[in-house]
Amino acid sequence: MNLITQLFSRHSHGVQPASNSWTWAGQCGKQYQYEIFPLDAAFRPLPGLYIYAKQAADGAWLPLYIAQTRDLHQRLEGHVRLEDAVANGATHLHAHYCEAGQAARCTEEQDLIHHWQPVCNDAFES
Repeated sequence: MNLITQLFSRHSHGVQPASNSWTWAGQCGKQYQYEIFPLDAAFRPLPGLYIYAKQAADGAWLPLYIAQTRDLHQRLEGHVRLEDAVANGATHLHAHYCEAGQAARCTEEQDLIHHWQPVCNDAFES
């Protein structure tokens, strides 16, 4: 059982991923493992990262919005609204818990945004 699976089995409200997981590459080359959930998934109030995504015809995922939060349960607080993500094609939520601290979450968030430049994220200045 991998670390992400252990984290979700310990911390989720019985929410099961819609389908396994997806690995997102960051600008620095680091790989980040995310579980895939329906848009209406509920999470425990723990820190983590999430990505609103849509699936391309070839099966690959495209990120529309990437963010970190101190509370996945209230992930939209101060962030893009679900309606905005859906209007841009979001069909699923990719997420993982991360209790390594805000600095680590922000580093991962910026690494992913730099690489993918999601349409719903504000323009990221390098």
